[in-house]
Parts: sequence; C-alpha cells; structure tokens
Amino acid sequence: MNIPCILIPLIVGLICALLGYLLGKLLSKNNSDSSSLKNDLDACLQKSNQYSKTIADLEAELANAKKATFQSFATVPDAPKFLFDSELAASVFGKKIKENDLKIVEGIGPKIEELFHAAGIKTWQAMSESSVEKLQNVLDSGGERFSVHTPGTWARQAELAYQGKWQELKDWQDKLDGGKE
Repeated sequence: MNIPCILIPLIVGLICALLGYLLGKLLSKNNSDSSSLKNDLDACLQKSNQYSKTIADLEAELANAKKATFQSFATVPDAPKFLFDSELAASVFGKKIKENDLKIVEGIGPKIEELFHAAGIKTWQAMSESSVEKLQNVLDSGGERFSVHTPGTWARQAELAYQGKWQELKDWQDKLDGGKE
C-alpha cells in the first residue's frame, strides 16, 4: 500500500517538471522574438530619421529654387505691366470700379467671385490666363447652382479689364447676353 502512495507524488512531480521545461522553452522563444522585433523597430526608427532629414533637405532646396525663380521673374524687363486707372474705368462704366473686381466681368456676381477667390483666381490677370475648362471646373465645384453658367467670354473680358481697355470691354459687354455671345 505504501508503494502507490509514493508513486502518485513522484508521477505528479515528473509531469510538473516536464510542463515547466516546456513552458520555459516556449517563453524563451518569445523573448528572442521580442528582441528581434526591438531590433526591427530600431532599424525602422533610424530609416525614418534619415527620411525626415532627406525631406527637410529637399524642402529647403525647393524653397531656394522658388526664391531664385521669383527673383529671375522679378527682373524680367519685358513682362507687361498694366496700370489700373480707376478714373478712366469709372468714366466708361459710370460707376466706381475697384482693381481686380471680378464682378466687372459680365456674368460674374458676388457668389461666383467668392468661388473664384477660393480657387485662387483673385485678379483679372489670373482669370485672363485661365482656360475656359478651368473656369468651368471652378463653377462646377460650387454645385449645381453655379454649373449652369457659361464662362466662355470671361477670360477675354478679364484680359480687357487687366489691360485697361475699358471702352472696348464696355462695347463688347453691351453686345453680350449675360456674359454669353
């Protein structure tokens, strides 16, 4: 009778030792995985720092290039510069005209002017250099209410305003129907 009593604790002890051994192996395997992950993370952080430095260098280079380009354009002598004559414009239109007021273009009201300002078209020159497709895209971006307008003559009208050809603009607008030919 004493033999089974001794065997039971012995068998339980062997099973526990075996389980302890297996758990130890399993945990040591996880530790090596975590150290591998830590090494991978360190490598990623190092690359990230290198990329950040490269981006900062490229941004600085781009800023210098923009500055150099702006300076070269600023020194171009043959770029046309048109001076705004508010008195001449007022005498032709019979009302005070503000410089770069897009509402002088027939077919453009305050809400459409806001759309163009939001799109970065804030001057007569900018509008005159825009394609009809670009102007239509700006209108379409404002929704259905604006997409019904036709900007086919707006760039030319803006060009005449920019160049100070007030009488020519007024005569043409008299022939237009809501900014359309």
